[in-house]
Amino acid sequence: MTIYEAIQERHSVRIFRKDPIPDDVLKLLNQRIKELNSEYDVELALVTSNTKVINTAYKYTFTKNADNCIVLTGKNRPGIDEVIGYVGCDIMLYAQTLGLNTCWMSGSINKGEARDAARAKPGYLIPGIVVIGYGENQGKPHRSKEYKDVARYIGEAPYWFYKGVGCVLLAPTANNKQAFNIKGDAGKVRITCDNGSYSGLELGIAKYHFEAGAGKDNFTWA
Repeated sequence: MTIYEAIQERHSVRIFRKDPIPDDVLKLLNQRIKELNSEYDVELALVTSNTKVINTAYKYTFTKNADNCIVLTGKNRPGIDEVIGYVGCDIMLYAQTLGLNTCWMSGSINKGEARDAARAKPGYLIPGIVVIGYGENQGKPHRSKEYKDVARYIGEAPYWFYKGVGCVLLAPTANNKQAFNIKGDAGKVRITCDNGSYSGLELGIAKYHFEAGAGKDNFTWA
């Protein structure tokens, strides 16, 4: 399965089976995490069999058996939320290509437990986690806006632009707001996001999705 295919098939899953993740899959996840940490100067960490990272009240109300996750953390610096959104999206979709199900969570996290489990350094932010495991089902599509609601291209839009926007509309967003604005002109693309405290994260997620759909070689970021 390619990343593009993973975008089409991935839906948020909150109820997981108790099946353990095989060692060979964990090894692949850790290798991808190592590469992302090195390239983007972040400190993602795979945490398994931990029942405390998600707040107890949320865990027993909205999730089940969500005991494995990737803690998304990096040093506090300008633009870190966007970077975390981008690399978090990569590892989330990579997990999908390995046959796992996922759920992005930014709220309802026990930050202290997540920090300890990930051995996060002082001053490092933890804006979210990606829960991973084998879902009871494959989830279901979220309600989505249409192309015309979020995107505009000056002149005739090329096919790659439509594909990129289509992938952005499949991206996870807080409260499913899809607060994106995507503009294209002469091969250049600009994405903005206005979803409050989640804007930076969702901008990174949106950019990753757009690149996966449009192809990095077809455009430049404005």
